[in-house]
Amino acid sequence: MADWQEITGGVTAPRGYKAAGITAGLKPSGLPDLALIISDVEAIAAGVFTTSHVKAACVDYCRQCLQNKQSAVAILCNAGQANAATGIQGVRDADESAELLAKELNISPELILLASTGVIGQRIKMDAMRSGIPKLVAALSETGSDAAAGAIITTDLVTKSIALETIISDRPVRIGGIAKGSGMIHPNMATMLAFVTCDAAVSPHLWQQMLSRAADKSFNSITVDGDTSTNDSLIALANGQSRTPAITEMGAEAEKLEAMLTAVCQHLAKAIARDGEGATCLIEVQVTGTHDDLAARQIAKTIAGSSLVKSAIFGRDPNWGRIAAAAGRAGVPFEQDNLQVKLGNFLLLENGQPLQFDRAAASAYLKQAAADYSSNIKTQRLDNPVIIAVNVGNGHGVGKAWGCDLSYDYVKINAEYTT
Repeated sequence: MADWQEITGGVTAPRGYKAAGITAGLKPSGLPDLALIISDVEAIAAGVFTTSHVKAACVDYCRQCLQNKQSAVAILCNAGQANAATGIQGVRDADESAELLAKELNISPELILLASTGVIGQRIKMDAMRSGIPKLVAALSETGSDAAAGAIITTDLVTKSIALETIISDRPVRIGGIAKGSGMIHPNMATMLAFVTCDAAVSPHLWQQMLSRAADKSFNSITVDGDTSTNDSLIALANGQSRTPAITEMGAEAEKLEAMLTAVCQHLAKAIARDGEGATCLIEVQVTGTHDDLAARQIAKTIAGSSLVKSAIFGRDPNWGRIAAAAGRAGVPFEQDNLQVKLGNFLLLENGQPLQFDRAAASAYLKQAAADYSSNIKTQRLDNPVIIAVNVGNGHGVGKAWGCDLSYDYVKINAEYTT
């Protein structure tokens, strides 16, 4: 049983945070497009960013800030323009954005972290940014998380947020998060953005370690389409406003905090996979029997990312051969005679040998998962995914990955993305 409870409030659920989201005129659609999260005090900051060699200006900016100073007060995010592959002027636009907000908040620019999402190759509309920042600051609220979550999305169908609370040193400690992502999603760091706030006091080095491990078990374990973005950013703040003693090394309290951080990241990651462009169901791949957890996650991610597996799920086809083939090419050695594949409660392959199963009933299972997805999409419920369970041996390794099916609409959405 989880040692925490879900609460409302998103990134403003932890003590000492405000957030806002407004329409600044960055998106051609006229929808909200500028978001801000701030801590009342300087907070310890950590980040995990895209592994792509083609990076947005905001990614390089944040990496430099966190290298110089592992703390921050604010996270500013614009939606509409990725500001990636925009040259020196894109760098200047990012710098100016931070300077404009710093002046408005009366803080140093180095205490501001940046994120952008939108079309690659397009610079930020700086006139809209200049006029929008004062309005954004004026809109800050202790209940502003939903507005911020709505202002960071692009092709997402729904906003994504979560907040959890636990007890550490007899005091409540909270972690909240919001995220965006629907397409161009693939490990490592997959176009996704996620912002996490926490009111515990944690040492900078430990907070970064916790976030990196949480990312491996969440955002680095989802895939929609096999494409890694130029802008992927996971940024986490910890401001100490819970007034609990500082956590400076691993122990029971650190493990409890990291477990809750991982749970927040996993919820947001699964919400991104569930909201994959054109998706009709969420897929969860569970792998056991490898020599370690990393190997299990590698197999799980390969299966979840297989276009053939994803297409079969969309067609409600219980084609275990595609699952087995994906497991076999994951780069993790195992004996074929040990391979077991299950789809939901249907055992399809045992000891490397195909079994007789009710194909119509297995197909109906996939159809029901799609029906549940359709009815729950607006509520952010993450229950009833398609479960693919694979065992490859007797090792202690365990891993999970999440993805979605591949539909006709995915091609349509991305074929018309800039037109």
